[in-house]
Amino acid sequence: MNITLKVWRQKSTSKPGKLVEYKLANIDPDMSFLEMFDILNGQLTMKGEEPVAFDHDCREGICGSCAMYVNGRAHGPQTGAAVCQLYMRSFNDGDTIIVEPWRSRAFPVIKDLSTDRSAFDRIVQAGGYVSVNTGSAPEANEILISRQTQEMTMDAAACIACGACAAACKNASAMLFVGAQISRFALIPQGQAERRERAERMVAQMDSEGFGACSFIGACAVECPASIPLEVITRLNREYLGAKLH
Repeated sequence: MNITLKVWRQKSTSKPGKLVEYKLANIDPDMSFLEMFDILNGQLTMKGEEPVAFDHDCREGICGSCAMYVNGRAHGPQTGAAVCQLYMRSFNDGDTIIVEPWRSRAFPVIKDLSTDRSAFDRIVQAGGYVSVNTGSAPEANEILISRQTQEMTMDAAACIACGACAAACKNASAMLFVGAQISRFALIPQGQAERRERAERMVAQMDSEGFGACSFIGACAVECPASIPLEVITRLNREYLGAKLH
């Protein structure tokens, strides 16, 4: 395949950025999108030019590091997959591919395609934990949890904190992320101790980070690589209202 890349290049947060065009030839269709970027960076390095900065780690759709827009969509054209799970066979020979970083005030660009997503870490630190006694693991059947509750909890816990929800939302809302974090604790007995405080603290931190309000359009769930359901936002609203009334 021969493709044309238009990649966002930005030296730092304080510097303006722009799209820069690159031509790549003989790209294997079975190559992953990030492997294609490795080839581009190899060519740039050989020319003495600065390689494109982008985040990556596991490259297995688990860590959520590979956060970028591909042709105007968070994580690219595939549904339920991160950029590292995107393959070049999803594009056609001769295509022009536009690659940009997350566009959200709460995710400032560090360099090129790399953004600062530590806002999510601070939201979790505000209330994403449970009170437990350290020591040996408890008996597995000591606290019985129904199969349905287990499945709903695991669905929420599947969030990889990539930020696609906030990036895809026209309001840059982080409600899907926060809803997933609150749901994973609110549904199980172990998470009841901080239940009220958790909702208030995490929502307050989300607001202070500059994320927008949710208008329940659903773009966040569509672009989420972990397929987190919209019902976690409903649960977040219920938990927050209950905390305020309490």
